[in-house]
Amino acid sequence: MFELQDAFARKFHYLRLSVTDVCNFRCQYCLPDGYRPDGRKSFLSLDEIRHITRAFAAMGTNKVRITGGEPSMRRDFTDIIETVASTPGIRKVATTTNGYRMAERVADWRSAGLDAINVSVDSLDPRMFHQITGQNRFHEVMAGIDAAFTAGFEQVKVNTVLMRGLNDGELGQFLAWIKSNPIQLRFIELMQTGEMDELFERHHVRGAAIKEKLLEAGWQQKVRAHNDGPAEVFWHADYVGEIGLIMPYARDFCASCNRLRVSALGKLHLCLFGEYGVDLRDLLQNEGQQAALQRRLREALADKKATHFLHEGHSGMTPHLASIGG
Repeated sequence: MFELQDAFARKFHYLRLSVTDVCNFRCQYCLPDGYRPDGRKSFLSLDEIRHITRAFAAMGTNKVRITGGEPSMRRDFTDIIETVASTPGIRKVATTTNGYRMAERVADWRSAGLDAINVSVDSLDPRMFHQITGQNRFHEVMAGIDAAFTAGFEQVKVNTVLMRGLNDGELGQFLAWIKSNPIQLRFIELMQTGEMDELFERHHVRGAAIKEKLLEAGWQQKVRAHNDGPAEVFWHADYVGEIGLIMPYARDFCASCNRLRVSALGKLHLCLFGEYGVDLRDLLQNEGQQAALQRRLREALADKKATHFLHEGHSGMTPHLASIGG
């Protein structure tokens, strides 16, 4: 078996598979004006999702995160989970969601084969949650997290984009929340997108500063597993929950890269922050194309760079900040 490996000896056991661009939230750091539909778009079908997942699994990928947009906007989302989970070689299926449908559907997702779930919660204050996300759904999302535990998830990961002057003063509240709850709270550093430079200047909080505070307070860093996402994870003897920090500006952020991304339109993105995509869709139409599909994936990896170019102002796909919070 040829494993997915680039010129820098990085192996890619983790696929982030977007199944839609549609989202019903209007988060300040992502889609402040809301999603604008394009009638020309046709998102990956269930059969296309099956073909791409099988190709990646045959090349060593064992973890798939189903993302969006908001993936649960797909009517066949549960079928997508089942399709990915039933693929030989796939050992872990995760999703990232804004949580608005979790309360009523998370048990079905669990039954379909979902192993892990990330929920975006940018504030524990309902009014601030509304201000940041553009949706007055805080209590629905929190009920969804409770429903996830009832459905059998042992841990829920919560993504929070840190923003100075908005939610950065809630660290104490967040810590109190995870003291007795099995939640991995993941603070995502706000990034400069090129489209919202003023937002970045006004609200950016350095993840490194949070890390310093954690270490001073006795938190200890965990060792990463081979198919973990980009977060640096910390634990504390006095807490049931954990804290993860996603800091794309940190030195060596890309050194442990193990993730590739396929967009909802069937393009392979070698970097989560990259705009350029390799079209795969013409090779997702039948089983007989698997060898050619794997060959294209192999050839594409030859172009993967050693690092992203965020420090040089190349923001790529970072307007969709939720794309890195896995």
